[in-house]
Amino acid sequence: MNAPLMVGRILFGGFFLFSGLNHFINIQAMGAYANSRGVPWPQFAVAFTGLMLLLGGISVIIGYRPRFGLLLIILFLVPVSLVMHNFWAMPDSPQRMIEMTNFLKNTALTGAAFGLLAVPLPWPNSLSSKSTRTGDERRTDWLTGRRVSH
Repeated sequence: MNAPLMVGRILFGGFFLFSGLNHFINIQAMGAYANSRGVPWPQFAVAFTGLMLLLGGISVIIGYRPRFGLLLIILFLVPVSLVMHNFWAMPDSPQRMIEMTNFLKNTALTGAAFGLLAVPLPWPNSLSSKSTRTGDERRTDWLTGRRVSH
């Protein structure tokens, strides 16, 4: 067992799992905040991104199609960072600091997600590793982890 990778998967994926649940628990407040930032269909956007976060977090934790889960996380983080946490457009200094902190946090999380994309598949102790072990060393597709022949 690769303990550091497993702990990292639980912490990283758990963050997004919790964040996704929070989107649904606080959909009204988050929808109002998204609306204040000019997001079209704010409640739908909150629900849709909440689903992205739930699926991405679960995928990382259990290791089933983790690259797809990581792509969902990245596809959430990049636009949200640019639209919702655009600190450079904030005239108020305390609000600018809050948004800059959130922007930088999301930047670090995006970097971690990209880093996890480099971990070879199948990940140890994952659902994918149970279903794709073949004993043959053919190349794997970078997104799905499925074995492919040349």
